[in-house]
Amino acid sequence: MSASKFRVLPRSYAQTEGIQRSSLNTAILVTLFVLPGMLIFLMFFLYPIGQSAVFSLYEWDGLGPLTDFVGFANYERLLDHKIFHMAVQHSLTLMVLSLVIQLPLSLGLALIVGRGNLPGRRIFRAILFIPYVFSEVVTAIIWTYVLHPDADGLLNTLVRSVVPGFTSAGWLGNPDTVIFVIFIVITWKYFGFHMILYMAGLQAVPDDLEDAARVDGASELNVLRYVTLPLLGSTIRLTVYLSILGTFQQFVLIWVIRQGGPGNGSQVIATYLYKFGILGFHLGYGSAVAVLLSITMLIFSVVYQRFVMRRDYATDASKERIR
Repeated sequence: MSASKFRVLPRSYAQTEGIQRSSLNTAILVTLFVLPGMLIFLMFFLYPIGQSAVFSLYEWDGLGPLTDFVGFANYERLLDHKIFHMAVQHSLTLMVLSLVIQLPLSLGLALIVGRGNLPGRRIFRAILFIPYVFSEVVTAIIWTYVLHPDADGLLNTLVRSVVPGFTSAGWLGNPDTVIFVIFIVITWKYFGFHMILYMAGLQAVPDDLEDAARVDGASELNVLRYVTLPLLGSTIRLTVYLSILGTFQQFVLIWVIRQGGPGNGSQVIATYLYKFGILGFHLGYGSAVAVLLSITMLIFSVVYQRFVMRRDYATDASKERIR
C-alpha cells in the first residue's frame, strides 16, 4: 500500500465549527456549575478575611467609622500579651493530645468494632458514634452536669460509690489541670467521627493481603504494622489534618463549659479572640487575632497538603486517568 492511503484528510469547516461549539458549551456548563460556589466562597470567606485584615489596622469598637489607624500596633500588642501565649500553649496541648491519644483510640476502636469478631458490633458502632451526633452545646451541658463540683455531680457520685470517703472534687476548678479535663470532653465528642473514617478506610484494605501475611507466618501485630496501617495511610493523614484544624477552631465546648477559666486555664485561641476582641468591643484587636489564626492555618494547610498528602492526590489522579 502506498503512504498516500494513510493520509489524514483536513477537517472541514463544519467539523471545526462543531468542535468549537462543543468546547464553548462545555465551558459555559462548567462555569454555570462553578460560579455559584465561587461566589459563595468570595462572599463568605475571602471578603470577610479581607475586611478583617483592614479592621486589624485600626483601633475600632465595631460601632463607628474606621478613624483611629494604628497600623500593626494590634499585632504587636497581641504578640506581647501573656494570656495569648497561654492560649496558644493550650491549643498546642490539645493538638498534641489529640494526635497522641484521641486518634490512636479511634483507630483501635475501629479495628475492634470494624474488623474483630465482637458480638453486637453494629450496636457498639451506633453507641460509639452517638456522641458525635450531639451538638457541641448539648455536649457541654451534659459534661457540665457530669463534672459538677457538688456532691450531686455525676462523676463525684460515681467515684464516691467506688472509693468510700472520697471528697467531692472540683474537676473544672484547677487552672493547671482543667485543659486536660476539657480534652477528655473533646475526645468523647469527636472520637466517633474519626472512628467512622478509619472504619471506612478499613473497607478498602483487601482481606487477601492480610490473610497472605498470616499464611507467611506474620503475627497479628506485624500484619497490623506492615499491611493494615500502610494501606490506611491516606485515611490516617486525613484524620491528622482534620484533627489539627479542628483543635485550633475549638470554641463552643470550651466556652460553654468554662469560658476559658479558671484563671485562663482553659483559654484557647478562639475563646481568647471572643473574650478580648468581641466581648471587650475591641474588634480591631480581635480581627488581628483572626487574621493571624487564618494565616497560620492557611500556611499549615498548604504545606501539609503539598508535602504530606501529595501522594494521596497523585494516586487519586492516576486512578481517574485509568478510568
